[in-house]
Amino acid sequence: MNRPHPAPSGPLTVATVQATPAPGDVAGNAAAAAELVRLAAGEGARVVVLPELYLCAYHPPTLAADPVGTHVEADPAGVVADGRLDPLRAAARTAGVTVVVGAAVRHPDERRTIAALVVDRTGAVRVGYDKQQLWGDERELFSPGGRGATLLVDDWRLGLGICYDGCFPEHGRAAALDGAHAYLCPSGYLAGSEHRRDLYYAARALDNTMFVVFANSVGGSDPWRFNGGAAIYDPEGRSLVRGADEGTDVLVATLDPAALTATRSAHSMLADLLPSQGGPRTSLTG
Repeated sequence: MNRPHPAPSGPLTVATVQATPAPGDVAGNAAAAAELVRLAAGEGARVVVLPELYLCAYHPPTLAADPVGTHVEADPAGVVADGRLDPLRAAARTAGVTVVVGAAVRHPDERRTIAALVVDRTGAVRVGYDKQQLWGDERELFSPGGRGATLLVDDWRLGLGICYDGCFPEHGRAAALDGAHAYLCPSGYLAGSEHRRDLYYAARALDNTMFVVFANSVGGSDPWRFNGGAAIYDPEGRSLVRGADEGTDVLVATLDPAALTATRSAHSMLADLLPSQGGPRTSLTG
């Protein structure tokens, strides 16, 4: 029998953001992110999640045309020391919050990845996670990440995913089996995908009896127009907060460890998970 990681000792207030970054404007988007972080901190958030590729915007034509200006550089240890991010560093440090924000990253081996940067409470920035499941034409611009990641904030374990990762039940399950209490997913869902957007992340929450924090871009111009709907889900897949399909928003909710414990007691999928589904499947003729 599996034993999920013990619940945290106290609640954690988190914020998810939906916003419209400007394509290619890393400095301007970092300054805008800093303001959003300050707003979230003012509502009590200790962790703030911003959308996928927020610092450069999810705009493939710009990313293809200007790979240097749209990317941040990481050193061999994954540390990012880009001066354009200074406003965001200052906001995290002053407010004492941890920020997860999407970026395009160039690594020392010349790989480019879609990453979740972590700005910690001291203002230090590092690559927290590289997206493993690349979607469509992303494969022409980026390399996939090779491993999952769990962010530790106080005694909360926060699994990291990015957009298309969350479409794979195995990705959220890997986070849960690593002891995640919540799953943070910076994302970029296009207009027209509202049904899938709302289903995937609620399902990942219930599949794994963990909170899910889903951030998303919003606005923009076709064919790169995004649909908002940022949300925070409880461990049964019910939304605690949800944004509209349009407009910038900062949504804040408190993750309650008692809800985590109660859900995992009532719905013991993680504890009851079989090590395998047995030998060869039986085939029947109807």
